[in-house]
Amino acid sequence: MTASVSRPRRRAPGLRAVALATACALALAGMPTRAPAQANLPIIRDAEIEQLLRDYTAPILRAAGLAQQNVRIVIINDRAFNAFVVDGRRIFINVGALIDAKTPNEIIGVLAHESGHIAGGHLNRLREELANAQTAAIVAMLVGIGATIAGAHSSSGAGSIGAAAMNAPQSVIERTLLSYVRAQEEQADKAGVKFLTMTQQSPKGMYDTFKRFADKIEFQTKYIDPYLQTHPMPKERMEALEQLVKTNPYWDKKDPPELQARHDLMRAKLSGFLERPDTVARRYPLSDTSLPARYARAISAYRFGDIRSALPQMDALIQTQPNNPYFYEIKGQALLESGRPAEAVAPLRRAAALAPNAVLIRITLAQALIATNEVKAADEAIPLLRTAVTREPEMADGYSQLAMAYGRKGDLAEADLAAAQAAFATGDYRTARDLATRAKTRFPTGSPGWVRADDIATYKPPPGTRHN
Repeated sequence: MTASVSRPRRRAPGLRAVALATACALALAGMPTRAPAQANLPIIRDAEIEQLLRDYTAPILRAAGLAQQNVRIVIINDRAFNAFVVDGRRIFINVGALIDAKTPNEIIGVLAHESGHIAGGHLNRLREELANAQTAAIVAMLVGIGATIAGAHSSSGAGSIGAAAMNAPQSVIERTLLSYVRAQEEQADKAGVKFLTMTQQSPKGMYDTFKRFADKIEFQTKYIDPYLQTHPMPKERMEALEQLVKTNPYWDKKDPPELQARHDLMRAKLSGFLERPDTVARRYPLSDTSLPARYARAISAYRFGDIRSALPQMDALIQTQPNNPYFYEIKGQALLESGRPAEAVAPLRRAAALAPNAVLIRITLAQALIATNEVKAADEAIPLLRTAVTREPEMADGYSQLAMAYGRKGDLAEADLAAAQAAFATGDYRTARDLATRAKTRFPTGSPGWVRADDIATYKPPPGTRHN
């Protein structure tokens, strides 16, 4: 598992409010959240968890007609229970949702709701509504200014009327927009239930999740204005949802045992990586001999420096499930991070063989090979990394490792190009341009490497983008 923080990028003037409103409007439970482009979001990458979430969403996306849109699930290291969309390509989900959800069906229900937003084209429609609202706001402001100026030349009090004219339309526009957003939430609920039914899955997890939130905020509802909320009022929302699900033929259908087992391992893994050892010990005491409990304790031991205790625990996990690629991966990662890259290679090779499509495992294996400082190992690492960055061209870590691998071989042209691609992927366009310009001097003019370097060197970021 790796964690990274997305680089904040400056948007064009006037778009910040749109992005914030969109993210907030489509958040699962109405919790305030920031659009990824506006915040340093701590992104978590993990092969095991990402594969599980892909398996959760694949049937839903097919039912929603989104299978060809390459919708990705992005994991945010935030302990709040939340999920949201800010475009038509990604569903963001917090670690808190993954840890707190006791069954796969709860997460699948949340993902079905968010898929409803994407399938309904809510993002594009909301942007149109926001554009219309901005136009209406400008007109209202100009009308108000005109009334104020007129009032300045009279004693009839028109000036104060003009000020009111400038303020009142803003409130009307805001309420109109929020009403539109609440309607989208209701539509996403209906779509989510529809997708679950089409895939013969229970809507109970979705209902129970929303019911928990409704119960938590119900006592606040008498103090809030229902017309100033991004989501329907809890009572009304649950009544509407209950009408949709109460006669659902799949209400009592349980998750498959093997899916529940993977879900439990995911929760244990997140706990082991992200929670303090005493918290892990309380959640998974030694008396708990289940596989998830052993997984969490082994990860926690290695994360907090007890590698001698962690390795036997990981070997025991592998013995229990010898074909689980993620048990080999975690052992290889522990050895690599403990300064033992040569020993990490074998378990990581095994993990890559068992999960041949796992890009992150390939990158970790390549990192271990490069860290051995052997030229032959770099030769093995390069094709692994080439495949990885082809599948995920925005993966900056893959390009960084590729630059080091070429550096080990003394291929400075390819090393500079890979380093430029790594900088470009993070939005550091100035560094990317400098490295690409140098790479061009090392490649034959017109060669494929020269062309790729020239593309980066001559790239012009969109207006308003920060040049790092």
